[in-house]
Amino acid sequence: MPDLDSGVDGPPDLTAVIPAGGAGTRLWPLSRAGSPKFLHDLTGRGRTLLQDTADRLRPLVGARVMVVTGERHADAVRAQLPDLDPDDLLVEPSPRDSMPAIGLAAAVLERRDPDAVLASFAADHVIGDLDVFADRVRQAVSAAREGWLVTLGITPTSPATGFGYIRVGAALGTAGAPDAHRVDAFVEKPDVARARDYLASGDHLWNAGMFVVRASVLLELLAQQHPEMTTVLRQIAEDPSRLADLWGSLPAVAIDHAVAEPAAAAGRVAVVPAPFRWDDVGDFASLADLLDESPLHPGLRVLGDPGLVVNQGATGLVVATGGRTVVTLGVPDLVVVDTPDVVLVTTREHAQDVKGVVATLRATGRGELT
Repeated sequence: MPDLDSGVDGPPDLTAVIPAGGAGTRLWPLSRAGSPKFLHDLTGRGRTLLQDTADRLRPLVGARVMVVTGERHADAVRAQLPDLDPDDLLVEPSPRDSMPAIGLAAAVLERRDPDAVLASFAADHVIGDLDVFADRVRQAVSAAREGWLVTLGITPTSPATGFGYIRVGAALGTAGAPDAHRVDAFVEKPDVARARDYLASGDHLWNAGMFVVRASVLLELLAQQHPEMTTVLRQIAEDPSRLADLWGSLPAVAIDHAVAEPAAAAGRVAVVPAPFRWDDVGDFASLADLLDESPLHPGLRVLGDPGLVVNQGATGLVVATGGRTVVTLGVPDLVVVDTPDVVLVTTREHAQDVKGVVATLRATGRGELT
């Protein structure tokens, strides 16, 4: 087994927490409940999104990586991350959204080291400019040591309406975190006009759900809003055999609503602007933007085997994973996803609507396809 701590150049008190959940329904039928998008290679580089996430964090934390996932995906996570310590794979009996998942990791870390800092990064995001990423994580850790709940805010590149925003306040003035600022507020997903105002203002960042905080501070903030949840999470961390009995009592709630938004209102949240390339691969239009144009098929982005594709005059995205020949002819901005049991044909314009197809399949008794 390789020495994962060799060559580590990051804060010694930092542990990376990777929440690995969700179904990625806008990427159906490639991503499904039993095989969600974080388990897939969506960049064509031979590494899944989960592996890619661990790869970018290892230089900062070495072996100190913790993954929280559901029972259905635990075996796949173990197979994809064979170097993960068994004690660092936390398995949820049922989905409870991000707060219980990250909160459980915080409770486990708090028992190991009361001063431990955790950095939570989703398993299904694509991040570039890794030197900048590492610098901003280090800055966030410096601020977190001072008791702040720190988020990394993505520098917006367009007036996107699919993300929440962070309104940036005054500079923090913390040693080791020259770019850190206070957070004035978290802002819900805006309409187009408001998103344009946010982009023009220069004082709004995208909320990508990246948090860096001392484990004990996160639980302290959680206790102010959800004291029962905090108690249960600490009970599970103290005695993991109680997980199955206690987990179902926890509410399903996102960390933004449970902790980040009320903490920001109380002046406890800081943000480090993150000017690195970031994508949450939210739909097939986003996926197409991540891929280079196929050398064999001008105008097409191809994920999978390009030898299975025959193209004449079409543009867009083809996912060729079904083992069959896919022929595209004269259709602009198409999306074709060929899997062994389902074929999806749509356009980039309708990429956001794929989630509705999943709901329809479930409602019409074909949930086994989702």
